[in-house]
Amino acid sequence: MVVIAATIDLQMDGVESLKEKRSILKSMIARLHQTFNVGVAEVDLHDVWQSAALGVAIVSTDSRHAESVLEAVLGWIERNRPDVEIVDHTFEIIHYHP
Repeated sequence: MVVIAATIDLQMDGVESLKEKRSILKSMIARLHQTFNVGVAEVDLHDVWQSAALGVAIVSTDSRHAESVLEAVLGWIERNRPDVEIVDHTFEIIHYHP
């Protein structure tokens, strides 16, 4: 089993309130979960209006597959959310052997 734990740092220029930020993130998180079957949550920068950090967890039997899912998630954000800019992302691959 392979787990990828990723953090995606986002910039949302033009957001003027936490309520607006939460609306954007809520719909994005739901869509990413539904489309890619990954775990997604806001993990940092909770009180900053125009920035967010998403945590993404991907579980797979193959590290290449897990990495391709992460790349697809990043590509989806870039293509479908022009109001959100990915400023950085990091990930860790965890191999589990029982």
